[in-house]
Amino acid sequence: MNPLLVAIYIVFAVAALLTLWRVITGPSILDRAVASDVLLTEVMCVLGAEMAINHHTRTLPVLLVIAAIGVFGSISIARFVARKDANQR
Repeated sequence: MNPLLVAIYIVFAVAALLTLWRVITGPSILDRAVASDVLLTEVMCVLGAEMAINHHTRTLPVLLVIAAIGVFGSISIARFVARKDANQR
């Protein structure tokens, strides 16, 4: 295994653990939503780095699906929070 890829995996694993901590203990739903977006971005970065280092594009569809899930998840949470705020007024 490429030493550069191992270093990338270690750095992103530490970042993912810290992000998971925020997802679990986030004081509000918006903190959890931002942390889940960051976690998806970290996964995309790892997949992109692996693609660049190993010179292939096999995981490109996976990257596109993860990006779509992140966007649709953020939109749905924003709509949920906006609807919740409107009901409280």
